[in-house]
Amino acid sequence: MVKLNKIYTKTGDDGTTGLVDGPRRQKDDLRVEAYGTVDEANAAIGLARLHTKDMARVDHALGRIQNDLFDLGSDLATPGPDEGRAYTALRVTARQTEWLEGQIDAFNEALKPLTSFVLPGGTALSAALHLARTITRRAERVCVATKRAEPDLNPEAIRYLNRLSDLLFVLGRVANGNGSKDVLWEPGRNTGTAKDG
Repeated sequence: MVKLNKIYTKTGDDGTTGLVDGPRRQKDDLRVEAYGTVDEANAAIGLARLHTKDMARVDHALGRIQNDLFDLGSDLATPGPDEGRAYTALRVTARQTEWLEGQIDAFNEALKPLTSFVLPGGTALSAALHLARTITRRAERVCVATKRAEPDLNPEAIRYLNRLSDLLFVLGRVANGNGSKDVLWEPGRNTGTAKDG
């Protein structure tokens, strides 16, 4: 159980932060950037949930994802190999990624086929989910860079973020009347080369 009594400690005033274990890191360290961007994605999903009152299945899925993103943040904040640790580190697992895949398949069944790329927008919920999706993609990119620098980073973290961004895309379409209100990209529409000029 996590217990937080004091919100400010002043220990980060020198530009460093503490991870779950190991030496303190600079606040612009790649690993700190990785779990910070995961936190940002989680906050964006929280904002999206302000628009899910009539979509219980979507809201339930997003609530579970928010909890899993805290697991992921803990994973990323616990560097180093797990062998020889005095405690069991919390790691994102393949089971969590597989759950995302099941959700993608289930929600995708009702969607009309795409005929073009989708522009973020349509309903407020869809726009919010697309924002969360793009932040999740950024978190994935930062994790890829972190793994290059620190090969012991859990590879499931990257897979989880990859599937999550896919699910957020699908849910964005669900929020647009299962795709009926999608705003589609029209290539070249404003270049003067499209048919409608």
